[in-house]
Amino acid sequence: MSSDITERVNRRSFLTVTGGAGIAGLSGCVGFGGGEESGDGEDGSDGESGDDDGGSDGGSSNGGPDTIVFGQPGALSGSFDFLQPGVSQAADAAVNHINEAGGPLGAELELVRRDTGVDPQEARTVTTQMIENDDAAAIVGLFSSEINPLWDYLQELQTPVVTPWPGSTFLDTRGGDKGTPDDVSDDEWVWRTVVGDTVHTAGSAVYALEEEFETLGIINGNTEGERSYVDGFLSVYEENGGSVAERVEVELGSSSYQSALSRLFDADFDAFLVSMPQESAITALSDWSDGGYGRQPILSDTLAQQAVIDQVGSDLHGAWVASPGRSGPSYDTFEGIYTEEGDAEINGWTPPSWDAVQVTALAIERAGEATPEAIQQNLGPVSRGEGTAVSTFAEGKEALANGEEITYEGAATPVDFTEHGNVFGSVTISTAEEGGFVETTEVTAEDVREYVAEGEY
Repeated sequence: MSSDITERVNRRSFLTVTGGAGIAGLSGCVGFGGGEESGDGEDGSDGESGDDDGGSDGGSSNGGPDTIVFGQPGALSGSFDFLQPGVSQAADAAVNHINEAGGPLGAELELVRRDTGVDPQEARTVTTQMIENDDAAAIVGLFSSEINPLWDYLQELQTPVVTPWPGSTFLDTRGGDKGTPDDVSDDEWVWRTVVGDTVHTAGSAVYALEEEFETLGIINGNTEGERSYVDGFLSVYEENGGSVAERVEVELGSSSYQSALSRLFDADFDAFLVSMPQESAITALSDWSDGGYGRQPILSDTLAQQAVIDQVGSDLHGAWVASPGRSGPSYDTFEGIYTEEGDAEINGWTPPSWDAVQVTALAIERAGEATPEAIQQNLGPVSRGEGTAVSTFAEGKEALANGEEITYEGAATPVDFTEHGNVFGSVTISTAEEGGFVETTEVTAEDVREYVAEGEY
């Protein structure tokens, strides 16, 4: 562990021991300086900005910090930048709602957003900058392709990562508080508010079997996210009678995938699964269409975009996608607030972005302090259990002020965190038509959960 991280962790240990008095002594969490924060450049929203000196004159009225900072590493560029506008707008809407409700501990919540391009090394730099320079109390971003290779490093940082992005099966048994919120010694500091690949690929596999697609071909990219999606699918598909005739893994960014498709379609199968980022998938599916290969396409979740249909053409009509559902108890509440913030399109990672900010702010409110350790210890208690059900920070803040325990009911899922920091939710099946992907059916969370072993998620 580097000396600057050691210093950071030691300072946090001091704050945990001294509690509210220690926070008051800080005279407010440090805001981030001008010139480094980034908007996504697509939905017009920028990261919130604090005073350049990061200081305050006397703290908030309750003796806590003047400002509390969340960091959001983002895909402002790269293969998944088309999903970022909805994620950014949801986080910004959540921050605005929280501040309108009085803020966590009466402080102003600020969000710093910076681009990682979904590159692990850039993610490391950005995350460290947010924690060490911006004094972020929590991180509300990071993809599977960033978390997995940086796992040990993120554990060293001991800052909760509450993220709407990662689907990786790597996180099925890693992360969370292990069901012991008072004891951080066994914690693993990563939580996700989006259902993992094990969940929504289970829904996709169940649907494929129901449609009597008993044999598959598979083409997937050679990165962690693309492999994880396929592995999650197959864990359910093969265990329930399905078989794989051929699986081809390809380099991303190629100008043609004809040779890979030729190898794949030499095999005999009923349908084929495509797990690739949008740009590469469009190339591969256009080659598939041009080659007249036929058979039923099943697409990974990020491909449920109008651009895919527009560029591949009518041969793609009838292809289907299984995506994280929008079945959280507070979805309607979220949508009403979200649409007032801007016009970015809602995607499968938009409601989880709202949930990540909401539940993290509620953890601070319950803790009574804004240290990373306090947030980590309270994420479980505000999301699971028998407390008063709340759908927004405003409701939760009021209930906590009245001495009640709370359980946050999210927009994407109920956000009932498992011991590994995971959530369950429904799976939406959408079919490609001329006008876009149309939701055709839903696999309920209860049905999906039957295929996910307890203790393994």
